[in-house]
Amino acid sequence: MNKLREIIVGTTETSKEIGNLEKNGLVRKIAPRIYTSNLTDAPEKIIRRNWFHLISDLFPDAQLSHRSALDHVPTPNGHLYLTRDKRSVVELPGLTLHFISGPKPLQDDSLFFGNLRISSLPRAYLENFQRTKGNGEETKTLSREELEEKIESFIRVKGEEALNQVRDKAKEISVELGMQKEAEELSKLISAMLGTGLSKNLVSSVAKSRVLGEPVDPDRVELFESLYYELVRKEYPDYPEENQTIQSYQNFAFFEGYFSNYIEGTEFTIDEAKKIIATEMPIPARDEDSHDILGTYQIVSNRKEMAVTPTSADHFLTLLKERHAILLSARTSKNPGEFKDKNNRAGNTEFVDKELVRGTLKKGYEWYSILRHPFAKAAYMMFLVSEVHPFLDGNGRIARVMMNAELSSKNLSKIIIPTVYREDYMGTIKKLTKQREGDAYIRMLQKAWTFSSQVHQKDFNQMEKFLTQRNAFLTHKEGYLKIEEEQESQRHRRSLRM
Repeated sequence: MNKLREIIVGTTETSKEIGNLEKNGLVRKIAPRIYTSNLTDAPEKIIRRNWFHLISDLFPDAQLSHRSALDHVPTPNGHLYLTRDKRSVVELPGLTLHFISGPKPLQDDSLFFGNLRISSLPRAYLENFQRTKGNGEETKTLSREELEEKIESFIRVKGEEALNQVRDKAKEISVELGMQKEAEELSKLISAMLGTGLSKNLVSSVAKSRVLGEPVDPDRVELFESLYYELVRKEYPDYPEENQTIQSYQNFAFFEGYFSNYIEGTEFTIDEAKKIIATEMPIPARDEDSHDILGTYQIVSNRKEMAVTPTSADHFLTLLKERHAILLSARTSKNPGEFKDKNNRAGNTEFVDKELVRGTLKKGYEWYSILRHPFAKAAYMMFLVSEVHPFLDGNGRIARVMMNAELSSKNLSKIIIPTVYREDYMGTIKKLTKQREGDAYIRMLQKAWTFSSQVHQKDFNQMEKFLTQRNAFLTHKEGYLKIEEEQESQRHRRSLRM
């Protein structure tokens, strides 16, 4: 033993050497026949992170099976299910090994780690159709809902043909395994999920959505649900719309659209943007960018249009497409008004698959529909559209349009995301996506709303001057967003009295 592993299984051959290591304080015993060179961490932590090493050395004839063959990890409470020649349960710190008496490995059952094998996917599906008592993670099989979700995920990634191949292989090996009955049940389920048989027995909402022709991204649905719960547990002020005249509303809309495009890399000077909107003529050599400015302004400057919010899931999809068609009218290569026909990404973030856009938006709409405060609905709507990324281009801009419609429809101040605040805005969205941390995102947007409620100067030049004084046009490296704290407090107190 020149280099000590963190987990060491004692054998007759190594007992003397391990005894010397233990005597010299280099290893310690944490369970029968199990030693570790880690002298500080709790035994359950050491065993949990080395479970595959441990099983490979302690039980070289075992095979990961049933739910563990599909999960590839212990359950949250540390249960693992394996097939062996005899039935038993082994309790270890942080880990419970359930050995199930069953058939020996087949040719397609591959090595998982070291001596430890794992059931092939067809075999694992069959094993999870075996009858079992109880429920939860202390049973050898996944629940019917969990199994349907696993199979739906496989269809989504591998396709229907690949799943049919799995079904054929399962039927083939079922005779050798003595699982013909399970093979019949698996075939019925696959037929239901592929829409070729009765679907009345499906229990998973994800599977049902697929059969109905609108499959969803389950991970995103969970993310939207978590944001909903974060939003409903907070209280929000009300910032009334101060830009009541047509001119002042349009002045605000100019900067709203200007910053929304600037965030996405469509950069113009204020004078250039003003000229585009005043003349409705694009700047030479920048036709598409100019029309982006015009399209955004056309929507957000129209108080009547911005008073329209979705009333149903289908209306939500229609509204998105109609507004996107205006927003990106000049970018014909980006299919304005149509959902994406190829997948998109930003950095390491993969957005919702093109086949799952409609279903995921509709499912996400459900949480939106039961939110009550306009700010909560606005914050949720913006993230929903941004996270699904339903279009080839213009997703951030359309997300902010949909957000501000929620506020404008209730005669509340809309939200501007100035250039200086871009990194805060993008950073908290990424944090919500990656870490499911909604609090930072909500606080960021509340701050932007507080700031935006103060943008209600009498004419265009005064509004531009105010924004300049508050560092709105700077980058995050050049300054920070200034907010009139006293005015913020006054508005908050006024909202509480309303």
